[in-house]
Amino acid sequence: MDLVTLAAEIKSFHGVTRKKTISNVVDFFPSIPQENILAAYGEDCAVIMHNGSELLLAADGIMESLMKLHPFYAGYFAVLVNIHDVAAMGGIPLAMVDIVSSKDEKVCAEVMKGMESAVRKFGVPIVGGHTHPDCEYNAIDVAILGTVDAGNAIFSHTAEPGDDIIMAMDLDGFFPETLPYAWDTTSKKSAEHCREQLLLMNKIGKLHLAKSAKDISNPGCLGTLGMLLETSGAGGDVYVDKIPMPLNEDPIQWMKAYQGCGYVLTCSSNNSQKIIDVFAEGGLDAAVVGTVNDSKKLILKDNTQNVLLFDFSVEKITGCDPTKLPSNVKIKR
Repeated sequence: MDLVTLAAEIKSFHGVTRKKTISNVVDFFPSIPQENILAAYGEDCAVIMHNGSELLLAADGIMESLMKLHPFYAGYFAVLVNIHDVAAMGGIPLAMVDIVSSKDEKVCAEVMKGMESAVRKFGVPIVGGHTHPDCEYNAIDVAILGTVDAGNAIFSHTAEPGDDIIMAMDLDGFFPETLPYAWDTTSKKSAEHCREQLLLMNKIGKLHLAKSAKDISNPGCLGTLGMLLETSGAGGDVYVDKIPMPLNEDPIQWMKAYQGCGYVLTCSSNNSQKIIDVFAEGGLDAAVVGTVNDSKKLILKDNTQNVLLFDFSVEKITGCDPTKLPSNVKIKR
């Protein structure tokens, strides 16, 4: 695989470029210190201390293009992406609320069927929300509440130079028709199996094996790693040929894909094999694919090539670097 071509494809990929506006929104809001807020911007969930425990709070909206192409999957993924935001931080999802906006009853019905399927599959209830039945558009947005034992949350901004970089994916999946960048690993699997996979990061958090983590979302595995390194004020080297990948799939398509169950983590090299073994218990292929450094550059490598993907000293994915954290949130090393 030509890494120059891969880097150009990733940098121009809509799943990556659409993240740049995040910092504009973050910069708009005033910083209001709250001692109970342990983590905020740049994380998959905000982390809020409450009565000795830690609450995880997140929200996600589904892209308009997915609503048009496949409203069933729009509903299904609206639930799944929120559940994975909680899982990525080592948490347990508790409940969700949703906002449904619709102009087409048939589209809305398909969205509801997708959400129903995901709720039954993962066992996380929708307990309220809001409807807009008289819109000029169709949209679905979901917010989620989760919990994690105090001290066990896995953050995105805590990668350290010298850490191993691990990528973990469920290779047993497929790309649905019309959705070339959405790797579905859950819709055809049992609820029991999917719920077991959701607990893998919780186990890693309880064992304190990982330094940092994110679930692999719309930017794909390399874009997601970029967001983690950017938020940590770090850089890294990645050997692309070590990234887990199914046979017979296009490598560039794979690197761009949203993962139905996939994570990027960093950890001490002493814990790498332990993390790989935990993922294997749930049917995920995991491997050490590189190393974190202090260069603020993400470099793609193989046996013959060495190509710059991102230089966070002069460019951004989200703009959520450590200096943009709310004043009361301290970087945890």
